[in-house]
Amino acid sequence: MIELPVVPSEQKRTKPDWLRVKLPIGESYKHVRSLVDTHKLHTICESGNCPNMGECWGAGTATFMILGNVCTRSCGFCAVATGRPDAVDWDEPQRVAEAIHLMKVKHAVITSVDRDELKDGGSIIWYNTIKAVKSLNPDTTLETLIPDFKGEKENIRRIVDAAPEVVSHNIETVERLTRQVRIQAKYWRSMEVITTLKQGGMRTKSGIMLGLGEAKEEVVQTLRDLANAGCDVVTLGQYLQPTKKHLPVHRFVHPDEFAEYREIGYSLGLDYVESGPLVRSSYHSERHVFAGLGRKEWEATRTSVDVK
Repeated sequence: MIELPVVPSEQKRTKPDWLRVKLPIGESYKHVRSLVDTHKLHTICESGNCPNMGECWGAGTATFMILGNVCTRSCGFCAVATGRPDAVDWDEPQRVAEAIHLMKVKHAVITSVDRDELKDGGSIIWYNTIKAVKSLNPDTTLETLIPDFKGEKENIRRIVDAAPEVVSHNIETVERLTRQVRIQAKYWRSMEVITTLKQGGMRTKSGIMLGLGEAKEEVVQTLRDLANAGCDVVTLGQYLQPTKKHLPVHRFVHPDEFAEYREIGYSLGLDYVESGPLVRSSYHSERHVFAGLGRKEWEATRTSVDVK
């Protein structure tokens, strides 16, 4: 068993200035809050203690979490509750579609808990939700952040058949730390999920957390593995410990290092790289829909990068 490095106590106590965010305020934030409560919706913004909730909700956007707010997995980084989920709510797809319609958003993000107890892994509700959202909101682009469905291709293909604009599945960490960070997941199974999605014609996306004890060369290798798997978009952000029961932060990664990984990602052939301390999977996700925009921006200010 691989052990994570011991974390110095000073790093546990003090967050650097670049990780400080504003408290959620404003009328747009209150409006989204009201819609979420009225329609009995779950959001990963709340369940995941996202540091960008104030900014995103203030702009009138939210990331909806379907299939309940209790997960069958017990990842060491995640603030979502683990346990036995409630029964599937077959009316949920329409409620999500109606909420997105009322919010009048141009781009929506949907994610879910893992539902390993279900034969279909929740993929039928996923399919129904995507179809309902697209039917009621034909001008809204959609990103879906999906679980691995235990690698079952039939379930993954349901997502492909529903045809959202972007399909994301997060690798979360480097291969060496996967067993501790994503306890029931597998590094190469997640890579295969991305490959299956890409083969189905999807625009693919994944995310990595930094600050869990990974080495630079491991991050670069993960970026390379994602590029080889057919991933188009990658997000990199700082891991923040949600509670004392979760994995500790090994270190706070400086913004300059995040900028370096952005350069490396583009050099490896990725189409869009969003990299910064406060970046999360759905942060600025509206930018990730269209191919080439990130790469063109990078090429306009390109610097030489030595990728080893």
